[in-house]
Amino acid sequence: MHLAYPVVLSALLFCTGLYGVLARRNAILVLMSVELMLNAVNLNLVAFDVWLSKTVEETLHSGQALALFTIAIAAAEIGIGLAIVLAVHRNRGTADLDKLRDTAEGHDPDDPDGTGSTGGPVGPDPDSDADAPTTRAAATKAEATA
Repeated sequence: MHLAYPVVLSALLFCTGLYGVLARRNAILVLMSVELMLNAVNLNLVAFDVWLSKTVEETLHSGQALALFTIAIAAAEIGIGLAIVLAVHRNRGTADLDKLRDTAEGHDPDDPDGTGSTGGPVGPDPDSDADAPTTRAAATKAEATA
């Protein structure tokens, strides 16, 4: 088999993974796209290892050894990545990267002018119950624990 076939397949896999990383908003889909990119690299490593070995006596299988290391790193990456995504999903309630980025920067998606005020009264409402949560974060936390 010619070297061009696995290289073209590897390029297609890598481009598909790159598109997935750049275009997807869900963290799990981004991790799957990174896995596609790593598998494209593995395919290239093995294909070039076979192509560079002239005879059976000269083979060092260094490309295959590097592919095994890449597989081990990919397995560790997906394990740690999924653990982080699940922990964030439990705390925030979403795995959408855009929403997580907005909350990490301190922006409220419901705040149109970005000032932090909602346009309501400044102080506590004298008619309201004193034990009621007054901030959006406290209300969200109360809903999550209920």
